[in-house]
Amino acid sequence: MGRTARSCMQSLMKAMNLIMGMVGIAMILYAFWMARVWQRDSQDSSSSHHHHHSPSPWFIYTFLGIGVTFCLITCLGHIAAGTANGFCLYCYMAILCLVLLLETGMAADIVLNSDWEKDLPEDPTGRFHDFKEFVESNFDVFKWIGLLIILAQGTAILLGMSLRALGPNRASDYDSDDEYTHSRVPLINPQVQQLPAYVIGDPRFVDKNDDPVKPAPFGWNV
Repeated sequence: MGRTARSCMQSLMKAMNLIMGMVGIAMILYAFWMARVWQRDSQDSSSSHHHHHSPSPWFIYTFLGIGVTFCLITCLGHIAAGTANGFCLYCYMAILCLVLLLETGMAADIVLNSDWEKDLPEDPTGRFHDFKEFVESNFDVFKWIGLLIILAQGTAILLGMSLRALGPNRASDYDSDDEYTHSRVPLINPQVQQLPAYVIGDPRFVDKNDDPVKPAPFGWNV
């Protein structure tokens, strides 16, 4: 029963990690696409202007960094769920808690601060503005995606705490090793049972040439 519950929690934790991994891969692919488009546009603009200098495309780098971070967290969570190692689970939960705090802070800043865009540097690619308009036009879809990501992260933290409380996996596949000890001993070392439990003393050997002295019968003279 314990092994079944552990296996179910491990599979569910891997599924939650898979959601974050898919989001991270999608963000990486989108960042590569934005970088390719920005590079093409920058080459066209530099050919028409002799001196062209633009600031760093921070939005593309940020998007790419978040996607890579999600993928790394997914790999760590998969290893922690498979091994149920206490140190791996602790690191995984600590990182997820930090990510949740950052996400909560960003969401609170966007909701409470109406001028949050002014705190960001200028985006030379223009992709930040396009992405913002795309999110606003599909706000319901992105709202459910955000809730799904937060739910997956919270569930993964709870599952990690449960696995850490249960401890690491058992090396034996049996419920009790004592039940199968006696049946495995002859296969491992069949000579063990042939040895005596204890030895009383050294064995005594009698030479056949030396006849033992027998007492004379009563009334006989030797």
